[in-house]
Formats: sequence, structure tokens, C-alpha cells
Amino acid sequence: MLNLQEHPHRRLNPLTGEWVLVSPHRTNRPWQGAVEKSSSSSLPPYDPSCYLCPRNQRAGGVRNPDYKSTFVFENDFAALKPDTPRETSNHDDLLIAEGQSGRCRVICFSPRHDLTLANMTAENIRDVIQVWADQYAELGAEESIRYVEIFENRGEMMGASNPHPHCQVWATSEVPVEPSKEQRQLRAYLQSHSRCLLCDYVKLERELDQRIVIENETFVALVPFWAVWPFETLVLGKNHVADLQQLSSAQRSDLADLLSKLTRVYDRVFDEPFPYTMGFHQRPTDGGAHEEWHLHAHFYPPLLRSATVRKFLVGFELLANPQRDITPELAASRLRELASR
Repeated sequence: MLNLQEHPHRRLNPLTGEWVLVSPHRTNRPWQGAVEKSSSSSLPPYDPSCYLCPRNQRAGGVRNPDYKSTFVFENDFAALKPDTPRETSNHDDLLIAEGQSGRCRVICFSPRHDLTLANMTAENIRDVIQVWADQYAELGAEESIRYVEIFENRGEMMGASNPHPHCQVWATSEVPVEPSKEQRQLRAYLQSHSRCLLCDYVKLERELDQRIVIENETFVALVPFWAVWPFETLVLGKNHVADLQQLSSAQRSDLADLLSKLTRVYDRVFDEPFPYTMGFHQRPTDGGAHEEWHLHAHFYPPLLRSATVRKFLVGFELLANPQRDITPELAASRLRELASR
């Protein structure tokens, strides 16, 4: 009989319709690859050379205000611009391009240079969640914006150019590729089952109780059955909420509490600041009702076996099929153990 903890197998991701190859037996192979230097050096509360700290100068001579909590500004090096022409270029249906307009903003979580979500209070994180919801509503209300992506890259390994606690908001004129995949799957499931895919999924995971890491009254963090990254987690509301703006006061407090605990767990995995990419997927802002959408966040951390060994998608994973060695159940067990400390 197939043993999911021993035999190679593939798992279907119902959010994207794509498969991931799982090879549990490969966790015993020796590692002689490259290692990364530790990034556990301490930071000062204020850095006069940091362009995100209060009162400091940014690119082009703009000076930050003496902000005391959160701070939002238009990205000085925005990947998207609101005045980009929405024209299409098509050569023989082979060379196709479309103008993509949008906005990019930066949200500083705190004036403190030395903080991360993991060492901010839940109350401070709740203030950040409020700003996330406000930015989603404000940018999504613009006629040309159809999707608002809120994401954080933490650590040099994940491409963060500055250790100051911050995230980015990219508002786009089209729904991006990954949310678009999920939208197709969520809509198809709703049409065939007359229920929400993620409502059913979180209910099933709570019944099985194999991959849940942390939960509170209204939110749960779990390692998804189809996880690709070594310690990937999915943050889900237990109730059907489509976007950050719809969260009640109690739900925002619960989400803040869960994010605080989850990021601290990540730091315990290898006893140092843990790199990851995190982002929220929520209802598009194209004017549709989108009853199929269920707010959730993905955490993608690359560390594999120690604080210095990383694992990005390469080789077979890029050319053929995503693959992982540590089973989601084993990863969840380790994270859950650290969460109980």
C-alpha cells in the first residue's frame, strides 16, 4: 500500500490545479552543497544610513517624516506606473505584449529599524493589518486597478534590500498569474460543489489534525498537503471572508496574534531570523462579487536542513515539476513542536 511518509508520490494542489512531487526517502541523502552565512547580527533601533528610518532621506532627496507607528509611501523605484499606456503589441500571434499600469507602495511596519513581525507586539501587528486593509480598499477603488497584492520579503536571501521592517503593495491593472490560477480553481470548485474550496479544506484539516501548526478562535496556520517549500505554511480564516477589509475587529486581532506566533516559530526553527516571502491572496478589485474568494496568506521560507542550507526551485523543479523531500506532515510536526514552547 502507498505510504505517503515513505514512498515517492505526487500531491495535487487544488488551489492551482498543479502537482507537486514528494520524495520522503531523499531526506537521508548527504549534503555537500553550498551553505549560506548566518544573518543573526543585531541591528540598532535607528540607523542614520537607512532610507526607511524616520527623518532620513530617500532617493531623490525626499525625507521621511518623523513617523511613530506605520508609514506608507509611493515606491521610489516602482515596478509599475499609473500612466503606462494600455496598448497591445502583437506580431503574428507569436510576439505579444500588453502595457501594464499600476501602483507600488512601501509600508514601514514600525519606526524601529531592529524589529520584525516576530518581535513586534500583536497590538502593533494589528495596526499593520489595519494599514493593509486600508491600502487594499484605497488602491482597489481606483478604476484601473483590478488586483492588490500585499507581500513581504524578509532577509537578504529572499532579496530584501533593507532589513528595516517593511512590506510592499503592488496594485495591478490585471489579475496576476498566481491569483488568477487560484481564482479559476476556486470558481470551479464553487460551481461543482456549491461550497467554498478553502472553507472545506480548513474544515478537513482541523478534523484530521495532522498539518495544523497554530490556531485560535478565527484563524489557523497549517502546512498545506501540497506544500512545495520546506516549511511552507498557509494562513486561513475559519470563516468565509473574501478580503482584508471584510475582517471584523476580532478577526483582525486574531490574525495579528497568529502572525506574531507564526513568525516567532519560524525564528525558532534554526535559532535565528528566518527568511521568507509572505503574501496575501484576496478578492480581485475588478467590481465583481467573487463569492469564490477566501482570504489567505502564503509563507514561503527557503531554509531546509540548518540555518545555512537553503533550497530554492532548481533543476527538475524548474524544468518539469515542483518537488520536495520533507513531507508536509513532518514539517508541520516540527513547527508545531516549536510553537508549543
